[in-house]
Amino acid sequence: MVRRMDTRRIAPALTAITMLALSACAVGPNYKRPEVAAPPIFRGQEGAVEQASLADVPWWEVFDDPVLAGLVKESLANNYDLRQAVSRIEQARAVGMQVRSGFFPQLGYEADVSRGKNSVGGRVAPNAGKTIDAYAGLLNASWEIDLWGRIRRSDEAARAEILASEEARRGVMLSLVSDVAQAYFELLELDLQLEIARRTAESFRDSLDIFRRRLEGGVASRLETDRAEASLASTEAAVPNLERQIVIKENQINLLLGRNPATVQRGAPLTAQRMPPDVPAGLPSDLLERRPDVRQAEQTLVAANARIGVAVADFFPRLDLTSLFGFASPELSALTAGRNRVWSAASSLVGPIFQGGRLVGQYRQAEAEWEETRLRYEQTALNAFHEVSDALVSRQKLTDVRAQQARAVSALRDSVSVSTQRYIAGLSSYFEVLEAQQQLFPAENALAQTELDQLLTIVQLYRALGGGWKLADEQWTAAQ
Repeated sequence: MVRRMDTRRIAPALTAITMLALSACAVGPNYKRPEVAAPPIFRGQEGAVEQASLADVPWWEVFDDPVLAGLVKESLANNYDLRQAVSRIEQARAVGMQVRSGFFPQLGYEADVSRGKNSVGGRVAPNAGKTIDAYAGLLNASWEIDLWGRIRRSDEAARAEILASEEARRGVMLSLVSDVAQAYFELLELDLQLEIARRTAESFRDSLDIFRRRLEGGVASRLETDRAEASLASTEAAVPNLERQIVIKENQINLLLGRNPATVQRGAPLTAQRMPPDVPAGLPSDLLERRPDVRQAEQTLVAANARIGVAVADFFPRLDLTSLFGFASPELSALTAGRNRVWSAASSLVGPIFQGGRLVGQYRQAEAEWEETRLRYEQTALNAFHEVSDALVSRQKLTDVRAQQARAVSALRDSVSVSTQRYIAGLSSYFEVLEAQQQLFPAENALAQTELDQLLTIVQLYRALGGGWKLADEQWTAAQ
């Protein structure tokens, strides 16, 4: 005997299995990181390539100045750009919450009270011209079955946007540390230039006194005194200009710290700032994992890739399940009676046939956005390699520049001393004295600028390498 298959039992099971199988797929491309041609070593990298990197070191160990550390900590707590970046993360999380709601049934309620002739609930319902009352209380539910992964791809894009906003915040933190350190060192360099200007003005003032005494003694001309006074005036004019620049730089630091304009405390002077003796750059390929801007660009690419899947899913039909349960009655007192119960369960399959090119346009737009985002990611990575190389080469060459400039300053200081002594002894003209002094002033300023550039190179290298990438968020303000 052949047993007949009970199709009434098998059909629902097959339907459930089919729906589960369909719900497991998500149309659109799965994300794959684009290949970036990382160089084997950074240009300017000396010696063997090491796994360790300056980026592994906490920022407070790189910038070994307690006053600077305090300023950086204050900026990380109060800076407005950083606080805005935190707000953008909260916005991205809220958007993600909205997208994830699509995974769950949507529940609601409805209550209607109406009175009318030939109408019920505000709709035309001929009833022989009678005026009737209508009362209804309903609960409704709807649920989109994610057959093609449209909601999942949307959720994937939203999660990537959250990660991108978090990387953007870490990028702001790193930039903030670098900006405060750079502004602080620039302030110390201005202090040093002001000290040089005042010292040079004092030297010109001493020469002017010598020329005046000799003029009064009849052994010098008025020309010597006038030239010396002009040199003194030019140098003294630099003093208020430097004081102006110092106030502006202090205001810039205060803005980074999120506070009103005020004086800024100093620690060690520029010439006493210590640089790390060893600054390994690490592997170029690891830079893609450390730099927050590169990581942000990649998460933006992940989101763009997922949105292609959303655009593809829009070509397919949507399956919605809906239901409602409640009571309806022409009399309020009889609303909950059993005979007045209302319920329904339904499903709908809705899909596009002709959209006039709208869906195709959305898909092409998503693909074009992905292409743009991919190029931006590759450009960001390429820019990162360049910035590291620039900082490494600058660090090497500035060491030689400083050595030669220090040699020039030492020789010019001796020249000023010797020429002054020779002039007093009547062995040389005043031109030798003025020329030596006029050459020393810019040479000392150039040396100060080079010393600043050396410090800024470390700041730039730390930033270019993605410094502090191992630090948890709460550790950024944990400087000792």
